Amino acid sequence: MTFTLDSNVQLLGGWWQPVLALTLFVLSHRWLARPVFRAALVQRLGERGFTALYSLLSLVLLAWLIAATLAAPVVVLWYYAPWQPWVTVVTMLPVCLLIAAAVGTPNPLSFGGAGNERFLPSAPGAAGFCRHPLLLALALWAGAHVVPNGELATLLLFLPLAAFSIYGMRLVDSSRKAALGRAHWQALAVNTSLVPGAAMVTGRWRPAWGSVPWGRLLLGLIAYAAILLIHPVVIGVSALPMGLFATFN
Repeated sequence: MTFTLDSNVQLLGGWWQPVLALTLFVLSHRWLARPVFRAALVQRLGERGFTALYSLLSLVLLAWLIAATLAAPVVVLWYYAPWQPWVTVVTMLPVCLLIAAAVGTPNPLSFGGAGNERFLPSAPGAAGFCRHPLLLALALWAGAHVVPNGELATLLLFLPLAAFSIYGMRLVDSSRKAALGRAHWQALAVNTSLVPGAAMVTGRWRPAWGSVPWGRLLLGLIAYAAILLIHPVVIGVSALPMGLFATFN
């Protein structure tokens, strides 16, 4: 492919928004995770105020990043194959369930929770599966969207988000250890794990059927179905594999 000077300038000019949005997204999270800044904001805003600010900033920057990526120049790296959307469709179900099970539940070891004073180390909830369920959900969401999106812009969106989500787990661990004190943090985290499912494999945590948040999981299923329905309206592309319904005719 040959670019003229004008097309090169136009191509480069189309990248400033996604690059800026991604940079601000990463830097803002890195800055807010630093114990000194987090402690100052919590003192001024309170724990709930800090969580609200963190969540709002994350959503605004993520929405801008997605919009900027959709408007970026098209540079194809690999072409669509009918099997690729299945990776996303299958992965998004546990993503929705994780988010539904974690948001607003006690988890002083990560973010996105509420009522952290009610957290029980013996029954850590979603944190028993992964100490940072929302970061895990973000990493899965981003990673699952890499496969069916073979354009440079979407690759530069999803790969850094997946990598930052995984790296962010370590950042949050360090931040919470500093804020809570190592001994207190270890006491709270005793039945949790950084690696998803590790606490289950080692026998430190087993989900009790009586404590399973069935109502939240139902909301996760509803959210999953809603995403499939509104995806073509919001994003402009159906999330379902091409020819899915034709298979049943």
